[in-house]
Amino acid sequence: MADRPPLPPFTRETAAQKVQAAEDAWNTRDPHQVALAYSEDSVWRNRDTFLTGRAEIVAFLTAKWERELDYALRKDLWAFDGDRIAVRFQYESQDIEGRWWRSYGNELWRFDEHGLMARREASINDVPIAESERRILGPRPPAEHGRSFPVW
Repeated sequence: MADRPPLPPFTRETAAQKVQAAEDAWNTRDPHQVALAYSEDSVWRNRDTFLTGRAEIVAFLTAKWERELDYALRKDLWAFDGDRIAVRFQYESQDIEGRWWRSYGNELWRFDEHGLMARREASINDVPIAESERRILGPRPPAEHGRSFPVW
C-alpha cells in the first residue's frame, strides 16, 4: 500500500497540510479522487448517514454533488493529536430548485499509518442564504491557504 503523506503523528504544519489537501480535493467535486484519501475500509458518519469503504464513499459523494450544485468548501484546522485531526468547515451550494445554502460543520478524522483517513465523523447544519450573501466562490486561492475563514 502506498503512503499518502503527511503521515501521523501530525505536527501543526503537517496537520494543516492534510486539511488543505482535503479542502483542495473536495473542491474538485471528483468522488473518485476524493475517495483515494480514505482507507479501503474507511468508516464514515456524515450527518445521519453511515458508510464503510471507498465504494460507498464514491456513491455517497456522487449523489451529494448531483444535488449540491456549485459546491465550494473551506476547511480550517481546529485541533490535532497523534493520528487525529479535527476541523471546522463551511461550504456553499445551490440546490436543483436554485436555492443557495451555507453549510457549517465539524469533522473528526483518524488516520492509519499510511496517512489514509480510516474514520471520518461529520456533523453539519444548513442555513439558507440569498445568492448575494455568498462568500465562497470557488476553490481557495493559494495566497489564502492557512488562513482561517470567518464564521459569518
